Amino acid sequence: MKKTIYLAALLFLSAFVSKTSAQENKAHNPIIWADVPDISVIRVGDTYYMSSTTMHMCPGVPIMKSKDLVNWQMLNYAYDKLGDDDALSLVNGKSNYGKGSWASSLRYDHGYYYVETYVQTTNKTYIYKTKDIEKGPWTVTDFTPGFHDCSLVFDNGHAYLITGNGKLTIVELKDDLTGVKEGGINQVLIENASKPAGDKIMLGAEGSQLFKVNGKYYLFNIVWPRGGIRTVTVHRADNLLGPWEGRVALQDKGVAQGGIIDTPDGRWFAYLFQDHGAVGRIPFLVPMKWEDGWPVIGVNGKVPETLDLPASKGLIPGIVNNDEFTRKKGEPALPLVWQWNHNPDNTLWSITERKGFLRLKTGRVDSLFLKSRNTLTQRTFGPVCSGSTLLDVSNMKNGDFAGLTAFQRKFGQVGVKMVNGEKFIFMVSNQTDKPTEIQSIPLSGKNVYLKIECDFRDKVDIANFFYSLDGKTWTVIGGPLKMEYTLMEHFMGYRFGLFNYSTKTRGGFVDFDYFHISDQISKVN
Repeated sequence: MKKTIYLAALLFLSAFVSKTSAQENKAHNPIIWADVPDISVIRVGDTYYMSSTTMHMCPGVPIMKSKDLVNWQMLNYAYDKLGDDDALSLVNGKSNYGKGSWASSLRYDHGYYYVETYVQTTNKTYIYKTKDIEKGPWTVTDFTPGFHDCSLVFDNGHAYLITGNGKLTIVELKDDLTGVKEGGINQVLIENASKPAGDKIMLGAEGSQLFKVNGKYYLFNIVWPRGGIRTVTVHRADNLLGPWEGRVALQDKGVAQGGIIDTPDGRWFAYLFQDHGAVGRIPFLVPMKWEDGWPVIGVNGKVPETLDLPASKGLIPGIVNNDEFTRKKGEPALPLVWQWNHNPDNTLWSITERKGFLRLKTGRVDSLFLKSRNTLTQRTFGPVCSGSTLLDVSNMKNGDFAGLTAFQRKFGQVGVKMVNGEKFIFMVSNQTDKPTEIQSIPLSGKNVYLKIECDFRDKVDIANFFYSLDGKTWTVIGGPLKMEYTLMEHFMGYRFGLFNYSTKTRGGFVDFDYFHISDQISKVN
């Protein structure tokens, strides 16, 4: 009897381990637990490419690459700068927060790659083009008006944009894509694209993405019924100009906005995102099949946790990465994981003036951190993460503030300030939209280690702030920051940021020895 029970237990344990192992070898949703919203994905041969939204960050419209739809790496950006006006450059009190480039449309046609994006700051439509998506360069045309959340369409030798909210329109472009074609197609495509989701709509159908499959046209949109959740709708037609018929394609967990992609072996997935609190809008993949000429998304209408795709290797180093600030000959000054908050002043930063360090210099006086230039950022990510750095403050001047930030409108900072010739380690919270110093400690040395830990589990969205004088023993400073995703202004997930600005005297500088990012935190909240 005991032997029988023992063998049964072994069989159960073996089956459990086998099942667990199988799950660990598969991809899990979300595919990327970081702020990579408004994704547009194409496949060319056996390689997938993706564009996304980074709003006011510079450079912008990141282009990523994957061989398996799960593990992505940064390739380049469609642009270095959108322009040099005051708002884009944080000059004369103006800013570009929450604006910049919005949802993009990535396409491949006759040997060329295209990225279209709408820029709210300039109210223009931009179309970037290259033959080599991995190395560039990208050329650009821009024109007015700006068409919101477009789908770029190439069909039968013509180019179009599909745009709108609720009422969707189609606009034909000139052959060289430099503007709207005079006398071309310019008409309502679908009068009420929100209708499949009901009559009470809070967010009308937008975020259009069009696909042609087996001779039919499929148009995907996000809709948000009042009192409900974000929903995927799809319309289909035999001809581009219709007539169109529509239905709800997915309504689960608020996972919506995106399109569809097939694999070389014939499988289909919908790529979508979910608003996930302070970490931002995070991508999901959802299995899809075809029934009676309609895309059927989900497993019994639900977003599955696991997918029949290779497991993720993590976001380091493809999406975020450590940086020792050492460069070999020919390497770019900054790896692609970095983006500046707005256009940088390139005269005020360097990685060559002191080898192995990032130097940030002050060039003007700013009263507010959010108005200061040259904050260098990387994404935070879930479920937990930390960012740390070693800061040399030997050359600060009175009124200087420098350090590490959890960056969004309701930011938190840990760093060093210089007041009347004395230096202090400080922690500031902007939880109430009024920057408040929570704690300040005298600093006698020239070096200090700084760290921020972020906990996004179950949307707890808490950041804690630390300092160390030896890099081994860490001390909490200030208090926890309740991170909050704000739509007004920033409209993006939290980022780690390295900063230095002056409130009194220009000309000081600080040196960052490294930036380390991790998927572990030491403090459990």
